[in-house]
Amino acid sequence: MAYDYLGLVNDVNKRLNEVELTSSNFATVTGFYSAAKDAVNGALRHINQSTFEWPFNHVEQEDVLTAGEVRYGYPADAKTLDFDSFRIKRSASFGNDTRKLKLMAYEEYLENYVDAEYDTSNTGIRSIPRVIFRTPNQGFGVYPPPDNAYELVYEYYRLPVDLISATDVPSIPEQFRYMIVDGAMYFAYLFRGNTQDATLQFQKFEEGIKDMRTLYVNRYDYVRDTRISLTGGTRVI
Repeated sequence: MAYDYLGLVNDVNKRLNEVELTSSNFATVTGFYSAAKDAVNGALRHINQSTFEWPFNHVEQEDVLTAGEVRYGYPADAKTLDFDSFRIKRSASFGNDTRKLKLMAYEEYLENYVDAEYDTSNTGIRSIPRVIFRTPNQGFGVYPPPDNAYELVYEYYRLPVDLISATDVPSIPEQFRYMIVDGAMYFAYLFRGNTQDATLQFQKFEEGIKDMRTLYVNRYDYVRDTRISLTGGTRVI
């Protein structure tokens, strides 16, 4: 059976000895079958929210900077940005090599460099950015203000959206199909009022998430020194 929304819902139907759905009636079902669809999305949401940085939700993003513009917004589906991954991409047009941006505290930017946002007529302060900072409103900024439309590359972890169409495919790898169904069974049992089986199923579901977290997340390859050298109390950039 295909690994898609329809296939996962039918996995739940088979476990509960219900008639399987087809692509022709999938969108219009009601009652228990509608609840089974909600159960699959409930399981997917629970898995995706249980850990901030599942590797299957990893995205590499490329944005084009605007000359003179310092602040930019997060992607609409971003859950968390990796601020250690920001870099300016090599460009033959502008003659720059790839440059990794250093992370600066927002307070340090406000104290020492924020006037660049308002001194817009002074094009002499513009250059290839050297640092990145996180703003409080789900955004980020670069400094110095760019003097060209450089390509900014960074990585983030997305918030997956609910499945809607019968052929929609989850971001979670197919080898964990059984775990998605385990979670969906928990919600299906709750819908039927079977709290005892729901409790047992949820325990099984949580154990599966722990195993997946061990496989994908809990890795400690080496320890990195992230101390920052300061000169006169201010970072040198």
